[in-house]
Amino acid sequence: MGDIQIGLFGLGVVGSAVASILRNNQELIRSRLGTGVRIKRAVVAHPEKTRDVPLDGIEISADPASILGDPEIDIVVELIGGTTTARDVVLGALDAGKPVVTANKALLAECAREVFQKVYEKQLAIGMEASVAGGIPVLRSLKEGLSSERILEISGIVNGTCNYILSKMTAEGAAFDAVLAEAQRLGYAEADPTFDVDGIDAAHKIAVLVNLAYGTMVPYADVYVEGIRGITPMDITYAAQLGFTIKLLAIGKLNNGEVEARVHPTLVEQEHLLASVNGVFNAVFLTGDNVDATMSYGRGAGGGPTGSAVVSDIIDIARNLRAGIRSKIPALSVIREALRDVPVMKIEKLESEYYLRFQVLDRVGVLAAITRVMGEHDISIQSMIQPARSRHPDEPVQVILITHRAREADVRQSLREIEPMPFIAGKTQLIRIERFGG
Repeated sequence: MGDIQIGLFGLGVVGSAVASILRNNQELIRSRLGTGVRIKRAVVAHPEKTRDVPLDGIEISADPASILGDPEIDIVVELIGGTTTARDVVLGALDAGKPVVTANKALLAECAREVFQKVYEKQLAIGMEASVAGGIPVLRSLKEGLSSERILEISGIVNGTCNYILSKMTAEGAAFDAVLAEAQRLGYAEADPTFDVDGIDAAHKIAVLVNLAYGTMVPYADVYVEGIRGITPMDITYAAQLGFTIKLLAIGKLNNGEVEARVHPTLVEQEHLLASVNGVFNAVFLTGDNVDATMSYGRGAGGGPTGSAVVSDIIDIARNLRAGIRSKIPALSVIREALRDVPVMKIEKLESEYYLRFQVLDRVGVLAAITRVMGEHDISIQSMIQPARSRHPDEPVQVILITHRAREADVRQSLREIEPMPFIAGKTQLIRIERFGG
């Protein structure tokens, strides 16, 4: 068999890294695969644009058909992002009988049913390691290393921008807006940071993780998403006094026949491994029924780590092709007949401990009124911080409560009843608490 021929869509940061890795590590790849891998064609929006990576020997065009219609292309690599053109490219490649490698978490989450049904129908491989946590091989762990495990829980720090912002806020006591501006100057956050700081990127990734862990295709619209814009230095300080660190977690679990798929700021106990993951680094904490807890850690974004994950998928599929195998491992870890629809649990049904920060006027009977309402909704208090009294009658003070486990619907209803009370001076801060072993 001759060299494996690649058709590459996209020569941005990740696409250029893939081209560079294939060029710089070609002899290493040949020694591990038994044949070479080369990019034959690349399709980009602006073929005339000068690139930083050498592209000699690669035919560049803007025409998708130059790849999809070329019978010599063995593997199609989609690195353009989005859910429009990328969707057409991936489905077109599969229809043409070509296996696909993609880093596109948005496509895999929002178009899961369409994409994976096509993959199973055509009995082809799809490589998607680069879609979650960059160069950390967490998807391969789920599909191969943990293939005998019932996955009890997934908790991941999977967005480096948010983790950088929260880490800096924790270390320096700085406000969200100031740290976000710094992250943008350093290139850790986009000019429009919505995708990251509002939790959308992490929600795409937990959808991919949940689908792999539980052999399903959850509707992305059902994933609960909450970002970090509302986190303040005050919350970080109080959380630390209570023994917690605030992280944006992507969480997946099976719970009484439903799957939890949620992204939100979370209080994590300071001694837990996830609490020590700082800066732009990612980590995914998995619990299985036999291996107990494992954690994978590393750089979750950037051309090098993500490009490495893409090339690892290319090599994996190329090994299949050399062995005459269309697809060695099912796309979603289970055979087609074992795929199942698992409903996503509504956030109102969640049972958790809660951090609640009330802004109240310093009046007699305030705490008694708050706890009375919460008691009526079966919410009991585990601990409390009540800072010094205000210096002026109209200056609000903070009351911080940690609840025992309670149902989210009950917590929300209690807040709806408490917040109109005349002594409440602002919106209550609610942050969920996640406890796990390890």
